[in-house]
Amino acid sequence: MKNSNVADRVTRVAVELFATQEFANTSVLQIVAAAGVTKGAMYHYFQSKDDLLFGIYERMLSLQRAHLETTLEKGGPADSVLRDVCIDVIETSIDFLPEGTVFFRSMHLLSEPRRAEVTRRRREYHDRISSLIERGQDEGSFRTDIPRSVLIAHFFSDVHYLSHWYSPDGPETKSEVAQQLTDLFLSGIRKEAQ
Repeated sequence: MKNSNVADRVTRVAVELFATQEFANTSVLQIVAAAGVTKGAMYHYFQSKDDLLFGIYERMLSLQRAHLETTLEKGGPADSVLRDVCIDVIETSIDFLPEGTVFFRSMHLLSEPRRAEVTRRRREYHDRISSLIERGQDEGSFRTDIPRSVLIAHFFSDVHYLSHWYSPDGPETKSEVAQQLTDLFLSGIRKEAQ
């Protein structure tokens, strides 16, 4: 096995084990045995099981952050940009549904420094979306009677709840679900919805 594949393989196996037997009940020995790697190979990429759990979430968040920045750079009316951002967040969250499910179920078990880092990164991401909503408010597109933090919490509660009901085998594709949830969210924050 090539070294470049070790981190991906360890991550995939860890997600499977954390999903079936919980983070707290999974040992590093179980992870490396299932991944077919040595402890040394795993520790080359992840310093601990805590680091591995953080890495699972960090991959998804980094991808979403990169997509957000690309979308913001394209410009356009805030309503249109926010729509693209929301669709991407939902689609990538569905792509990473097992990882997101495992992470949010086990996040409270992270060490305090790692929890603080997750909080910081999520806040930075939410702040970028808040600025986009503020721009939409300045443009007269979005309502101003509800705090932006509440609007953002409303959207992300739908995203985090996906693992409770979404199935790739269901009647709607991820793109259809992303468009439907985005349309519901935007119809609730547009000024004309008051």
